[in-house]
Amino acid sequence: MGQEDASMPTDLPSNWGRWGDDDERGTLNLITGEVRARAAAEVRTGQSVSLAQPIEPVTLLGGPFAPETTEGSPVFQMISHTGTVQASADLMLVTNHHPRSTHLDALAHQTFEGKAYPGRPLAECVTPIGVRFGSTAGFASGIVTRGVLLDLAADGPLPTDHVVSPEDLEAAEEREGVRLESGDAMVIRGGQLLRLNQPIPGLSVDSVRWMHRRGVSLYVGDIGDAHPPQVPGAPSPLHTVALARMGMPLLDAAQVEELAAVCAELGRYSFLLSAAPPRIHGLTGVPVNPIAIF
Repeated sequence: MGQEDASMPTDLPSNWGRWGDDDERGTLNLITGEVRARAAAEVRTGQSVSLAQPIEPVTLLGGPFAPETTEGSPVFQMISHTGTVQASADLMLVTNHHPRSTHLDALAHQTFEGKAYPGRPLAECVTPIGVRFGSTAGFASGIVTRGVLLDLAADGPLPTDHVVSPEDLEAAEEREGVRLESGDAMVIRGGQLLRLNQPIPGLSVDSVRWMHRRGVSLYVGDIGDAHPPQVPGAPSPLHTVALARMGMPLLDAAQVEELAAVCAELGRYSFLLSAAPPRIHGLTGVPVNPIAIF
């Protein structure tokens, strides 16, 4: 027998089998009618804020296979005029997991030891012609829940080598006078916009364990997994543990600066969060415009 990999934690949280072997919603199952009603009660003034990065498309005529960089656009566009009427239309080519596109990761996007949530072999889930299981079909009814912003950058952006701990999360709760409850979406501000192949802070595995204990239904953040990885060879806390093992969709590359400003102005860090992506099935991820309503 080979030596055990010391970098592999042995007590990682998991929801495999919790909602059945055919479940494609994962922790979105925690968003019950009661949770939605609690979220609706957060709406008092009607003020709304987008959590999506703005996207400026570039022309498809220049070629869709440019390197994926932080300067490159996630959307290529070609304008066309069709028929005899004076109407315009366009064709888009979208890179769903681009760091300049706010998007939802579907449950089949990542695996743990070759298996996707809730423990299915990857070959059963993802094929060359589309995602058969654990795709964006799980988002068909949209996501409506209570969002809670934990602003970890209230005193300035987190250092690029910072590892977000449960103590950081609880300190933010205490400072803001709020508490994450089962079914809530956790929104994190680290003050560091995601950059491809650039150092960024990230959450620890202990923070993901904390999210599991609290019953967080959705992760939203301007940061995610650290780059470079905190422990080389170990599972990524969010993409491997939270997404693949816990079945927690990740709302990646969110823009939360305006949200943080509104929360600070109102003195409120909880709100109704709505995320309704296009109803396109069979994808590993999809762009989304999350809206916070106060």
